[in-house]
Amino acid sequence: MPLTATLDILTSPLLEGVQHGFFTRRGGASSGIFEGLNCGGGSSDQSEIVAMNRDRVADAMGVAPDKLVTVHQIHSAVAVHLETPPGDKPRADAVVTATPGLAIAVLTADCQPVLFADREAGVIGAAHAGWRGALDGVLEATVEAMERLGARRGKIHAVIGPAISQRAYEVGQEFFERFVDEDRANGRFFVNGADGKYLFDLPGYGLMRLRALDLGGAEWTRHCTYGDPDRFYSYRRATHRGEADYGRLISAIRL
Repeated sequence: MPLTATLDILTSPLLEGVQHGFFTRRGGASSGIFEGLNCGGGSSDQSEIVAMNRDRVADAMGVAPDKLVTVHQIHSAVAVHLETPPGDKPRADAVVTATPGLAIAVLTADCQPVLFADREAGVIGAAHAGWRGALDGVLEATVEAMERLGARRGKIHAVIGPAISQRAYEVGQEFFERFVDEDRANGRFFVNGADGKYLFDLPGYGLMRLRALDLGGAEWTRHCTYGDPDRFYSYRRATHRGEADYGRLISAIRL
């Protein structure tokens, strides 16, 4: 059986016709706390094992390993356009391309991985949208970068992959105030938690930002990273367990 046959890859009907996948942790070569398909070069996992995992993802996406492209994520609203694999990874949190055969990808472990496609224009995007990036406008920046390549908003479909759900995302008063100060309507993405804390709906907030752009469609796959340790890595779960590090999930799309 090919190694890629053991991979667990989530897809969305909204992106039908464009090869894509939200890869779970299943089917990888990592062990210990990283067990599975850890694709995070920034983790303390063995670099050769991470490279092996990424090779499996590239194979599943039908590209050579050097055509699976990620960026150096910094929790920003920066979106870059790539035509070829870069020599040095750009410091950004979203990437767009119109180059066939180039698989663009983002890494996450609770933050939102968001894949975009305008099939008619032949333009795709991938964004890493944690709370800071989403608040600062990384989703909008991705769409604007796609438009510069010829995409049209009404033809773009966007899908949020596995991310931390509201029931697992406890935040404090300062976090709450930051969002409400930005827009009082953001209060609807918070509910009261225990001990004066709040629970924040990150995917709900991301969907609101996407739908405000009048895209052709937007959805969340409704998979919670925190609540399913067999399938997903989670920064917050690893922290709660006192683990020294955590794996990173990869989400990729290609024309």
